[in-house]
Amino acid sequence: MKILITGSEGFIGSHLTEQIIKKGHQVKCFVRYNFQNDWGWLEASPLKKDMEIYTGDIRDYDSVYDAMKGMDVVFHLAALIGIPYSYVSPLAYIKTNTEGTYNVLEASRKLNLQRVVHTSTSEVYGTAQYVPIDEKHPINPQSPYAASKASADHLALSYFRSFETPVTVIRPFNTYGPRQSARAIIPTIISQILSGKKEIKLGNLSPTRDLNYVKDTANGFISVGLHEDTIGDVFNLGTGKEISIGDLVKKIIELTGKKVKIIQDSKRLRPLKSEVERLLSDASKSMKVTGWKSEFSLEEGFKETIEWIRNNLIRFKADIYNV
Repeated sequence: MKILITGSEGFIGSHLTEQIIKKGHQVKCFVRYNFQNDWGWLEASPLKKDMEIYTGDIRDYDSVYDAMKGMDVVFHLAALIGIPYSYVSPLAYIKTNTEGTYNVLEASRKLNLQRVVHTSTSEVYGTAQYVPIDEKHPINPQSPYAASKASADHLALSYFRSFETPVTVIRPFNTYGPRQSARAIIPTIISQILSGKKEIKLGNLSPTRDLNYVKDTANGFISVGLHEDTIGDVFNLGTGKEISIGDLVKKIIELTGKKVKIIQDSKRLRPLKSEVERLLSDASKSMKVTGWKSEFSLEEGFKETIEWIRNNLIRFKADIYNV
């Protein structure tokens, strides 16, 4: 099929792009326009020659519509994802995450695409009201980021119900792995340790997360997003296992073989009512319908991530808090 991937130059998007190309599909990569014509993580991809690059802006309907002409499927991953910056500029998240999703949906409707795969996030659930969290769990966004994504989710499902747009919503829990930015917790921990710091600065250590390795997440997008029985529905992607940030740090320290002290930095704490205290997925629907399940263990994923960051440490600014 002819597949457009928005956010293709990003963390999950670049892995998904490579996986879809390996499956034999024709891929067009929607990359955010910039003056350097920088294609993000796709610049170093071994499959770069097999991609068609289209530069535009997800906030610009004209460029989204133009990019989607002749496509069969769109995987929509383009988004602002940093939670701390959503406290600084909530409007930026509405324009990118909510209005950007409208652009994709409306263009898809007018162009009669076969599939629209929309990316959600486990953050829309907020702190777990029961565990494990299945797709029927109440939506309770606790940050402007989560609210913008929840709005986009509802908009996507409304297009299915109102216009029969063939939408599938994929809700990944916390993804980690090579190419993740320093604003995320795992690269923050690893980059500080590998930079030789004896004291590492972190925020709240008590919240728990369900951590899914990026290769598993990318495979989940393909399995769920292209399955004939997933249209008009929401599907979680997760491992069904949780770990606290505190235990996560201990695990990484153990794997790196370093001795470090953990210091709580008040700048890294979310507002009290905005902190999501617990996330633990129930991804049984994805497995039942498509057969997908998480394959990588935490130790396997952490080892690959540590090695990648070690080889790319120059990209990380371990001395500052990356909002």
